[in-house]
Amino acid sequence: MKNILTAFLFILYSIASAQDMKEMKMPKKEIDKQEETIYTCPMHPEIHSGKAGNCPKCGMKLVVKKDKSSKAKAPKADKKQEPTKVSDMGDMKMPMQKQTDKEPSKAVSYTCPMHPEIHASKPGNCPKCGMKLVPEKAKAITPKHDQMEMPKKDASKKDDGMESMVGMDMGDNSATMENIKKAKLNLGPIKTVSSYLPPRTVRYDLYIADTTVTYGKKTKRAIAVNGQIPMPTLTFTQGDTALIYVHNKLNEETSLHWHGLFLPNKMDGVPFLTQMPIKPHSTYVYKFPIVQHGTHWYHSHSELQEQIGMYGAFIMNKRKEWDIPTIPVVISEWTDMKPEEVHRSLKNANDWFAIKKGTTQSYAEAIRTGHFKTKINNEWKRMNAMDVSDVYYDTFLINGKNQNIQPQFKAGDKVRLRIANGGASDYFWLTYSGGKITVVATDGNDVEPVEVDRLIIAVSETYDVVVTIPENKSYEFLVTPEDRTKSASLWLGSGEKVPAQKLPKLKYFAGMKMMNDMMDMNGNMVEMEGMKMQNQVMDMNTVMYPEITGEENPKAKTKKTEMPGMQMPNDKSMAGMNMAADSPDIVTLNYNMLRDPKKTTLPKGPWKELKFDLTGNMNRYVWTLGNKTVSESDKILIKKGENVRIILFNNSMMRHPMHLHGHDFRVVNGQGEYAPMKNIIDIMPMERDTLEFAASEPGGDWFFHCHILYHMMSGMGRVFSYENSPPNPEIPNPKLAQRKLFSDDREFHPMARVGIETNGSDGEIMLANTRYRFTTEWRIGFDKEMGYESESHFGRYIGRNQWLLPYVGWDFRKRTIDPLDKNIFGQSLAPGDNLFGQRNTKNFRQVFHLGVQYTLPMLIVADASIDHKGNVRFQLMREDVPISKRLRFQFMVNTDKEYMAGFRYIVTKYFGLSTHYDSDMGYGAGLTLNY
Repeated sequence: MKNILTAFLFILYSIASAQDMKEMKMPKKEIDKQEETIYTCPMHPEIHSGKAGNCPKCGMKLVVKKDKSSKAKAPKADKKQEPTKVSDMGDMKMPMQKQTDKEPSKAVSYTCPMHPEIHASKPGNCPKCGMKLVPEKAKAITPKHDQMEMPKKDASKKDDGMESMVGMDMGDNSATMENIKKAKLNLGPIKTVSSYLPPRTVRYDLYIADTTVTYGKKTKRAIAVNGQIPMPTLTFTQGDTALIYVHNKLNEETSLHWHGLFLPNKMDGVPFLTQMPIKPHSTYVYKFPIVQHGTHWYHSHSELQEQIGMYGAFIMNKRKEWDIPTIPVVISEWTDMKPEEVHRSLKNANDWFAIKKGTTQSYAEAIRTGHFKTKINNEWKRMNAMDVSDVYYDTFLINGKNQNIQPQFKAGDKVRLRIANGGASDYFWLTYSGGKITVVATDGNDVEPVEVDRLIIAVSETYDVVVTIPENKSYEFLVTPEDRTKSASLWLGSGEKVPAQKLPKLKYFAGMKMMNDMMDMNGNMVEMEGMKMQNQVMDMNTVMYPEITGEENPKAKTKKTEMPGMQMPNDKSMAGMNMAADSPDIVTLNYNMLRDPKKTTLPKGPWKELKFDLTGNMNRYVWTLGNKTVSESDKILIKKGENVRIILFNNSMMRHPMHLHGHDFRVVNGQGEYAPMKNIIDIMPMERDTLEFAASEPGGDWFFHCHILYHMMSGMGRVFSYENSPPNPEIPNPKLAQRKLFSDDREFHPMARVGIETNGSDGEIMLANTRYRFTTEWRIGFDKEMGYESESHFGRYIGRNQWLLPYVGWDFRKRTIDPLDKNIFGQSLAPGDNLFGQRNTKNFRQVFHLGVQYTLPMLIVADASIDHKGNVRFQLMREDVPISKRLRFQFMVNTDKEYMAGFRYIVTKYFGLSTHYDSDMGYGAGLTLNY
């Protein structure tokens, strides 16, 4: 066995070394130091400064720019080539030194946007991160960027305890202001219309009932309100009073939360926190004033009801509103799987969703794409495969339809889309085939207009955007989930269809490679020196975007006549052909581009500062704030009149949309006094963001949580509670309500695996929640020589990563065997038969034991135990090694001279073909059932 393991490790090392040598074969280039030190930004290499400081675009720390070698050979000049005109230079900077007509032109040098120290004379990919190299831009004459001075700290601003990472006052950011100026110009004057109705009470009756839908491949249960999905759009005008009668026709409890609204705490709609749930076949009345305006939405806050239809738009118009066509757009997703089964599957580390998406990142795929070393490094750091979006969905919906057609618009029309992401777990990319998208509001709050080519909308986030219909055609507003599995479309206008460019498949191994560099052996995200990760400025998934970095395995050019940079469509049509250059300047919205039209500084008052790490365990699907779930933490007490600052650091590999109930907060983004107001912030991996809000409510408990439904149900949240709040009449029994509230993340989830093969049956039943696990395993042979065994464990996971599991257990085993029986370790019944020189009990034992399991690098689980008779056993094992997309390998070896190895081929989520060899039971083949 030792020789086999040695040979296996040698083969792995040889393959990794061969690929490593392949990566090292990069063209070398000497780097000469400049007499003058120039600083640049790792993310924006076009930024140049003569002094150290921070990037005016993203706020990252500037680093010393390493210039390309002056000895680089210049390419032969084309005698017919026209001199470059100034107007063709775009935003390129003139070189520091004057260049005479006799001097030869400098060679084109390429660098990496992420690693500016990389220089190459030819286009290609970065040897460090795999991103597509881009042409280097010459140094600027002055340390200005687009005539903008480097930002300085606002001396007038008092030091109120903010850390340096919060960012400098970039309210004069010329790039942002130029975009705003251009967007306003293109938007033009828009007429307004005043409401002729005085403030009034607006009543809605909502009837919640079961229904069935066929959004996917099967007819499934859903919940409809007034017979429709999404729920009806509720429309009010600022100053009105909302009177909403909720008639629960379900056979289960329900609730409705008014997302982003300022209202009395008892009307907030969180069951067991602000109210008791609405009982089956009863009516509950919500009544609250409409004191704000903008695009919001509402949804169930009970269990997983939001996933199956309980979401809808909530629109509050201003007293004087824009007079242009407006469409509420509710984006959502649908799965044929019951949401409870989705949650259970996530908790049990089932990789069926990855199989359905084609994102398993197996060893076969790693070898085929040249990423074997990346895969090894990933598992060495005890990380699972790279994941984007947790769940596989059968379809995606816009206002309840995958293809939503709005033909009433004509050329020149401007259309306002009030967009709400009502999805349970998906982020969505928004793109438009008719030109730029103008963002005018977010989370119900106006922002200065900015033009972008695309934006990503987080779970529960809202944006108001304006698009223009260029011609009398039908233009596609394309909605694509972040994992890019499928899409949904809103077609605006009539006539010939103009499709938007489809987003290509993500490069998962590139993302995995970057995560390897970002995470240490302890499972912590490592903040890279000089990098100021905040406000979506640096998208850590950028290396995965083929539209920016190029295809992972580009196909060889088939025709010499193809234009450089032209991407031909997959079919033979001209539709969707990308005529852009290799490095298109795609303008993507980030929070630094958002600027409130008015000052948003908080009123004077005492400050309370809180810091939270967003943490999680992807394998066991446990999500926490500071390694604590809602049920494990106390309420956070705040006082009316104080200002609260929350500093969040995402120490996980997933992005999290954090939502605060009943309040808007300032997103500290470098816009100074004009920081935008939001109620949800998307925080990407390794990002550190700062929120500030005024504790202005008279009292009550307010939920702060991740809005990915399954993260929230796993415990990722906190409760802000105003001190000295009067008792909530809606919660007559606070202790009972608290137990019910805590039950979500304390819930135990079942799992079972049953193997039936020609040599016997083996299997496992498990119940597990956030911290605890109970398992019972069995092995039953088909004859007395094989025997039978049952082993049970009960343990608690320790630590943030949950790699350590102390346990207590019971083990019973009985087997009749020939004394001369042998395996690869030798004779089974020899004296002192285990590797510790103790008598082997593998043929009969009936013991209690204490033990501990620990997850080692390569995701191998080490198990050490001692029974009440003093016998010690040590074991190494691993299940579900991904050999290919559906093939899994497993092995086990222990000091009682037992061993096992086998394969399982996954046919469906619940069924697979399997074979294995067991030192006691011999060879077997059959099937494995999973639940």
